[in-house]
Amino acid sequence: MTSLFSFSGTVFRHLGRGKELGYPTANIQIDQDTPEGIYVGYARISGRSYPALIFVGRPLTFGETDKKAEVYILDFDQDIYEMNVDVSVMKKLRENLKFDSQEALISQMQQDERDAREYFNTNKDLT
Repeated sequence: MTSLFSFSGTVFRHLGRGKELGYPTANIQIDQDTPEGIYVGYARISGRSYPALIFVGRPLTFGETDKKAEVYILDFDQDIYEMNVDVSVMKKLRENLKFDSQEALISQMQQDERDAREYFNTNKDLT
């Protein structure tokens, strides 16, 4: 299966909000024309590929205007700040949405994670 698109960049330290929400992400600067949405794909770090849930866009729930990528690598707990990550986007799950509360966002993120895990369980041979 071919990817929808890909991007790469150096992981930078941002607000740490993802970690507070239970979803620590690798923040990566992206081209402004990169399509927005919530995706599943793979993050390649130091030659190894990991399944990931990928947000591309502006964090609308928090009123942010800077477009970036936030990559949540499933079952991953390593410090990768300042490291380069290559991301291959495989499938779009949904559009970028603004939620009425942080709790509503977390609930949707939990559903997104379930959808991502289902995708990877169904497509095990793609790594």
